[in-house]
Amino acid sequence: MTARIPGSKSITNRALLLAAAADGVSLLRAPLVSDDTLAFREALAGLGVHIEAEDGDAAWKVSGTGGAPAAGGSVWCEDAGTAARFLPPFAAAGRGTFTFDGTGQLRARPLRPLAEALGRLGASAAVSEPVGGLPMTVRADGLPGGDLAVDASLSSQYLTGLLMAGPLMRAPLTVRGAGLVSRPYIDMTKALMRRFGAYVDEFDDGVIQVLPGGYRAAQLDVEPDASTASYFFAAAAVTGTTVAVPGLGRSSVQGDLGFVEVLRRAGARVEIGEDTTTVTGTGALRGGFDVDMGDISDTFMTLGAIAPLADAPITVHGIGHARLKESDRIAAVEENLRACGIRTESGPDRITIHPGTPAPARIACRRDHRIAMAFSVLGLRTAGITLDDPACVGKTFPGFHAELGRLFPAHASTVRH
Repeated sequence: MTARIPGSKSITNRALLLAAAADGVSLLRAPLVSDDTLAFREALAGLGVHIEAEDGDAAWKVSGTGGAPAAGGSVWCEDAGTAARFLPPFAAAGRGTFTFDGTGQLRARPLRPLAEALGRLGASAAVSEPVGGLPMTVRADGLPGGDLAVDASLSSQYLTGLLMAGPLMRAPLTVRGAGLVSRPYIDMTKALMRRFGAYVDEFDDGVIQVLPGGYRAAQLDVEPDASTASYFFAAAAVTGTTVAVPGLGRSSVQGDLGFVEVLRRAGARVEIGEDTTTVTGTGALRGGFDVDMGDISDTFMTLGAIAPLADAPITVHGIGHARLKESDRIAAVEENLRACGIRTESGPDRITIHPGTPAPARIACRRDHRIAMAFSVLGLRTAGITLDDPACVGKTFPGFHAELGRLFPAHASTVRH
């Protein structure tokens, strides 16, 4: 079976910002059209960037401003964490007073490390208490560049936002990301920056340097989202079927494609071709291993949801930063597995899941799209799994339930309220 996976959210939102800052008109083909990317697009429009949809939403044409914003403004980030982390450095490289705000869920996510980093670069960036997050006010008069250490232990998005603003600064930016998590996202960011004409390099000691000079327009085909593909690959593994995802192959810039290697450890057959990745379930899921998923933490819930079907316990570690995402994802996985009668143990950055026969349960999605999608996969093997908020998948894949139902008709019962 061939799964129809929409474009990568991570690539779409990074490319939107880079195109917005570029000199010229860029074309982004097959962008992800979802709540998060539309929020990011609207936030850029609030900063004066013109973005035009072509052929429905098959492509987005971005008229670059040739630099950073110059007039201030009020920016609504909705639920999009990428907007709250990427856009303040972009604004700080410009001029004016900018305010950033979002939903209550987004306000609960911390931004203090980013604000402090912008302050050390010369901008005034104030966050709100008690979380140290949105609303955030940035008073900007351009950024000079310089040397900077960033606490990236909570989110790689802080570092990403600063790096993407680097070419808009007056002098080179040299950054060290202390405690960096989700390393592949930084590699993705550097690759996309280069695609839009920036100079960015990393040295053996982990120091990243970005030279000034701005961006130039580019045309980009957005890859299918590897994080979203994880649910369909996992579905193949637990149902003994084969799922292929075209557009994801050896040259992918997305680290989350590494999830298929975890499935390989769990007994699935995996083939990563030049342009397509295929996973085939072998009829049984193998456990008895522990795995560090810190670099691919957006997929740990996928493994967590199907882990009870394995023949031995599975421990996932290195995922402490997942507690600060749309929900406390370790707690959410544990809560829902226990509701299914599955034994778990957890710590600050880990969870162990024991094998068992899941019982019917109503899944508490916590408005988190990845919890809803992960436990939908468990529902393919467990009758009576339902979601309390099936619509929350719209954040990254509005058509998720329809596509999973097309490939696995048994999924229809999982989406009932």
